[in-house]
This record gives sequence, C-alpha cells and structure tokens, in this order.
Amino acid sequence: MKKCLFLLLWVTVSLAQNGVTNFELKTSLFPPQKVIQINKDHYLIDFGKAFFGTVEMIATKEQHDSIICHLGEKLENSNQIDRKPNGTIRYQKVVLPHLFANTPIALQFPADKRNTGPAAIALPKEIGVIMPFRYLEIENLKIPIQDLQIVQKAIHYSFNDQASSFSSSVTVLDAIWDMCKHTIKATSFSGYYIDGDRERIPYEADAYINQLSHYCVDNDYTMARRTNAYFINNPTWPTEWLLHTVLLFYMDYLYTGDVAPLKKYYENLKVKTLMNLERPDGLISSQSPALTEDLILKLGFKKTTTKIKDIIDWPGAQKDTGWKIARPEGERDGYEIVAVNTVVNSFYYYNLKLMAEIATAIGNKKEANLFKNKAAKVKTTLNSKLFDAEKGYYVDGENSTHASLHGNMLPLAFDLVPKEHIKTVTEFVKSRGMACSVYGAQYLLEGLYKNNEAKYAFDLITETNGDRNWWNMIKVGATMTMEAWDMKYKPNSDWNHAWGTAPLNIVTRYMWGIQPKTPGFAVASIHPQLEPLTKSTIEVPTIKGGIKATYVQVNDKLKKYSIELPPAMAAEFKVEPDDVVLLNGKKNSTQSGVVVLKSGINTLEITSAH
Repeated sequence: MKKCLFLLLWVTVSLAQNGVTNFELKTSLFPPQKVIQINKDHYLIDFGKAFFGTVEMIATKEQHDSIICHLGEKLENSNQIDRKPNGTIRYQKVVLPHLFANTPIALQFPADKRNTGPAAIALPKEIGVIMPFRYLEIENLKIPIQDLQIVQKAIHYSFNDQASSFSSSVTVLDAIWDMCKHTIKATSFSGYYIDGDRERIPYEADAYINQLSHYCVDNDYTMARRTNAYFINNPTWPTEWLLHTVLLFYMDYLYTGDVAPLKKYYENLKVKTLMNLERPDGLISSQSPALTEDLILKLGFKKTTTKIKDIIDWPGAQKDTGWKIARPEGERDGYEIVAVNTVVNSFYYYNLKLMAEIATAIGNKKEANLFKNKAAKVKTTLNSKLFDAEKGYYVDGENSTHASLHGNMLPLAFDLVPKEHIKTVTEFVKSRGMACSVYGAQYLLEGLYKNNEAKYAFDLITETNGDRNWWNMIKVGATMTMEAWDMKYKPNSDWNHAWGTAPLNIVTRYMWGIQPKTPGFAVASIHPQLEPLTKSTIEVPTIKGGIKATYVQVNDKLKKYSIELPPAMAAEFKVEPDDVVLLNGKKNSTQSGVVVLKSGINTLEITSAH
C-alpha cells in the first residue's frame, strides 16, 4: 500500500513538471480497495470508485501464459463484471500474452469511434486511449496475486480534494454530495466540461451545471474559462443550450470578479441571447424568419444549413426518438413544443437580465438600460400571454392549453413569477414531482429554494423510493452521477455525466445559501435553509480563500452557527426580521433582515420568534 501511494505522488508531480499535457491534467494511481478470489486463477478487483484511465500492473514474477483482463463500470453479479452492459456503460476485454518480471504494463484499449471523432475533445497523445471503470477482473493468473501490484491509473484535471467538504445529520445527503464531488473530479479528464463518455463533446447546458458544481468544490477557474471560450465558435444546436452561453460567462464573472472575458466576448454574447429573433411584443421563437443564414454564422456555427431546435429537456426517451419504453413523453412532462413557448422565453428573459449586469460591469450604461427594458418587456408579455390566470400557472406556450413542470419551474427559477402568483405556481410544480431529467432538476431545485419551498426540495434530493432520484444512482452501483435517472429513461445513457450534480451546487448555493453577493466574493451572501438537518459542516472554496461554516440546531427555537470568512471578505447573513441574534455574544439588530459578518470567525446564536 505504501508503495502505491508513493507512486501516486511521483507520477502526479512528474506529469505536471515535464509538461506532458496542455491542460494541467494529472495521473493518479489508486490501489485496489477490495480483492476477491472467485476461484483458482480468477480474481475480481474493486477500486472503490470509477475513474477515466486504465490499469497498470507490475509483476515480481514472470508468467508466460496469457492473462485475460476485463474492465468495467458495472457488475452483473457480486463477482463478475457485466460483459454486456446497457447503453454507454463501459466494458472492455484485454488479453495480455505474458507478464515480464519488474516491467510495468498498462492495459491498452481500442479507440471508441464516437468519443474520439472530430467533434470530440481530443486527449494528448501521451495519455492514449482511456475509459471509465471501477472494476478489474483477471482470469488465468498463474502467479500469486500478492506478486502482482495493480493500480487504477486515473487521468483527471488538477483538483484540490481538500478545498471543499460537507457533512450533515442525514447520511443519504452526505453520500449523494460525495458522489457529486467525485463526479466533478473524475469527469475532468479532458480539461473541458464535456457531456460524458459517449460523445466527450462540450454542451452548454451540461457545462453550466458542471461549472456551478466545480466552483463549489475547487477554486480553479481555468477549466471553465477554456470551455466558455470554446462555445463562442463551437455552439450546439438546441435553442436552450445556446441560451446557456450568457449564463456561463456571467457565473465566471460573479465568482471571479474578472471582466476581461466579458469585454472580449461581449458582442458574441449579445448574439447568443437570440435577441435578433425578438417579435414586437418581446418574445422569441426559433422558428422565426429572422433566423437567417447570416445569423447562424454569427452564432458560431460552421454551416449555414444548421438548424436550431427547441429541446425543452433532452429528448432521451421521448416518443419522437422511436425508443419503446414505459414513458413515451420522456423527461418533458408532456410539454407541448409550440413556436413561441414558455421555456425558451424564460431563458431569454434570464439572458436579458444577465446581459444588463454584464453591460453594467464593462461600463456600457446605454446597453445596460436597453437590456433592462427588454427584460421588463419580456416579463410583462410572458405573464400576460403565457399565464393562465384562472388556473394560476403557466401554459407551455402561445395558444397551448397544456401545462407542465418545465413551463412553471423555469419562471420560478428565473424570478419571472409575480408575487401574487408564486403560491399557485409552486403548488402546481409540487404536484408534478420529479417529472424532469437530471438536467432539469437543477432549475426545479433552484426555483423551489428561491421561493420558500426548501423542505420539499430537500425531500426531492434525499428521496430513496423509486428510481427518479440520486439515491437510485448509488443503488444501481454508479459512483458518478448518471446521465439519466435510470437506464430505462434514456437507453443510450452513460454513468459519468456531470450534469447530474445539481445536489452538490444546490447544497452550497441554496441549502447553505453561500453565494457571491458582489462579483469576486468581496461580499458573500449566506442564507441558510438547512431544515430538517440538525447539524452540518461545510467548506466552500472561493477566489479569496475558503469559507468554513458549522450549524447545530439546539432545539425548535435556537440555532447556532460558526462562520469563518477568509481575509478581505465580508458577508451578509440573512435572518428573519423578528429573530433574536447574538453575534459573537452581543445582541445584533435584525430589522434589516441581514447580519453583517467580518473576516475571521463569526459565531451566531439565532432564536426564532416563530
């Protein structure tokens, strides 16, 4: 074991120092967590977690007979790797003709045509072909297993494991958070935010959730910036995916405070809002005649024949794919995709809202006002034309009578819902359950936490019954978040999709409520909504250093917090105006609903009047 750990450190430093890769990729070697002898000469090795990489072996004795190796992500039974897994769950067989003593050998794989094609992110030649796997099965091993040192050779981006942590009184939540954090590290092997192993292509929506979660576990922002810049000239075709570009750049600015990328790509971002498609009433449609060949090129597409199409939620299992499964409506909750629809225009509104902030940040006051006015117009029109006042919730689009989860959770998440309608909209959202994909869950949870539905959101995150939840991913054996809730919802899905990590960033940004109040974290905002947890600790990396916090619920009325802020950071801690607050032992006024914290350790005792 000591030998393996030494090798892990040596290889990691060696790659970084010798410049083997362009993107600060690291090679880490992990020893087996469990070795099971199935029968004579036949063993199953469990490395504990799946990583992208290969297996490296060093034998102290020679074997001239061939050795059969099986690698995979999934077990068929307790002692055998699944040789024919569903979808894009990976399996590979490798036959070694012999083992030479004291000679390292790494298992070699054939390249997958789909994830090594021209559209995929290419790995440096020095790394070679890698695959995601957790298990190794060895057959016909004639030398003692003790004479064979075996390690999982994992490729990943530079990652500080100690930069973040989370624990709570609910073990299910802790297990889900840990799986999500591992996903962020393990899927970083290309140096870009990619969709998963099937394609290894960056997609804006995947990248956005990946970015949010990455920022919550490490304070390295170069990978996000590289991916964001990639999208300028490499967009993807779904309408809503394009409408994530502004979100990606804004979040980089919010977390770093750096306006340089905004200035560099400002004109590109304006086009990515799809504002050129706007009708006189402010709403947009991907079917607009204004979507000309010239605009397609300005959006960054290489071919004028490219068509953009509303996707609402990835089509995975919809009837329009032809897959025969139990849920023909897939993850869209039966959404009726009409030309002018609620989801696309909710994203459009949010784009305009953020562009007003971006224009302000780069000193363009005139266009900041332009975007503010456009956003206000879209909000007014959307609420007058796409809201069913009689039923109290949004329909799917213009001339549609159908209402869905998606058409209501997006307005909630983007602050489109007027105060007087929040109650009926949230009631409708709650009536639909988890009727969206793992991607859509990001916005469902955001909308709930932003509108006083923390308990229901918590229940969705920690649900253990059924299969439309994160616990099901753990239950079926995945160690990274899956592309879909279960294979039956997307038959070609994989077991390594970072867009499934919503719980990680939701815990940090909404459950603990830790976000930048001002760009670059000069001032943090902390608004905990931790019930029903009775205790929790968290460490959140920021560009200024880590925020460390603990929470204990003493009784129904009294809660205690310790918040440690790094140097040069203040924080606004949100409380109820009638709470009684002791800050560092002294009574603090709560009339404003905010308690101001300074760098260093802040202790709070909060007694609720309710």
